[in-house]
Amino acid sequence: MRIAVLGGGPAGLYVAYLLKRRRPDWRISLYEQNPPDATFGFGVVFSDRALEFLREDDPQTYDLITPRMESWRDIGINHAGESIRIDGIGFSAIGRLELLQLLQSRLASVDIDARFNQPIASIDDLGDADLIIGADGANSLVRGSADFGTTISELDNRFAWFGTDRSFDCLTQTFVRTEVGTFNAHHYRYSPERSTFIVEADPVTWQAYGFEHMSEEQSRATCEQVFADVLQGSALITNRSIWRRFPRISNERWAVGNRVLIGDALRTAHFSIGSGTRLALEDAIALTQALDEQPDNLTQALANYEARRRPVVDKLVAAANRSADWYESFYRKMKLPPYEFAWSYISRSGRVDPERLRTLTPEFVAACQRRGVATETT
Repeated sequence: MRIAVLGGGPAGLYVAYLLKRRRPDWRISLYEQNPPDATFGFGVVFSDRALEFLREDDPQTYDLITPRMESWRDIGINHAGESIRIDGIGFSAIGRLELLQLLQSRLASVDIDARFNQPIASIDDLGDADLIIGADGANSLVRGSADFGTTISELDNRFAWFGTDRSFDCLTQTFVRTEVGTFNAHHYRYSPERSTFIVEADPVTWQAYGFEHMSEEQSRATCEQVFADVLQGSALITNRSIWRRFPRISNERWAVGNRVLIGDALRTAHFSIGSGTRLALEDAIALTQALDEQPDNLTQALANYEARRRPVVDKLVAAANRSADWYESFYRKMKLPPYEFAWSYISRSGRVDPERLRTLTPEFVAACQRRGVATETT
């Protein structure tokens, strides 16, 4: 079988590697428009047990990546002059470039035709591939080449990805009210010396500050001023730190003919739940397994991939959408007292019921109850 993978992000790199590892006789080509050392953004975060899902299927990759990750067991909330710790909610993170380099090293261990610096203007440029895998992100060329039943909408809040050389001890949400408006920052370390710092603003605040007319440098300087207390003298670092609106992408069909989607090309999950990269890697595993089981029946293999994977994805994306909706109105919730606000935050996605929260985060729940926060319902 000849397979063309479009996209050299985590999803594309990993699916190409897995397929070649399982089927050495298949001809697999990977096409990526950027050079191998180019990346945008800073660290990527994984919820729960990070890459534990890799342990059984691919222990070599698991053992390669996990020692390079930063991990912690708490979440921090900074709101209304109080810093709150939510114990027992674990996350891990790694620099996006470092993750790509590790996955590229896995790719180099198998015989794959990897073509970086290779823009693809049309699906026809991929030749006579038996299967085309769209791992080419939210602006997917593969998705646009066939009728996948795509729905795309954008959230109202604006956000921009920065980095900083301050290393935060855990994933922290800092909410700030200025004389002009309200902001939130999602910040977490992805190496011992550096952290991701995502700044989010509601539409009214974003317009009032005039970010639309600012340069990247002006935006950076303004955000440094807004979050001066939490940065404590550290600078923000830019890397295509442009303001965007988060796209909600879904598809009625995951495969059309010999074309199939994975990762953000298939669907997006809001960055607030830390599952986008994990979903992409799990897509790669599921698609590889389906093709390996039905190597002579592509139509059935692609149908199996969707049938097995969709229920899991739909459940997680629904939680991500509820989380995104919470952030869309975070400026209203900032009127709540700190611990009520923190309870609203941790229960926002509906993934963890109050009873489980009492088990996972006993210290936080006890602190809420001492302050009279209703912890029986989400």
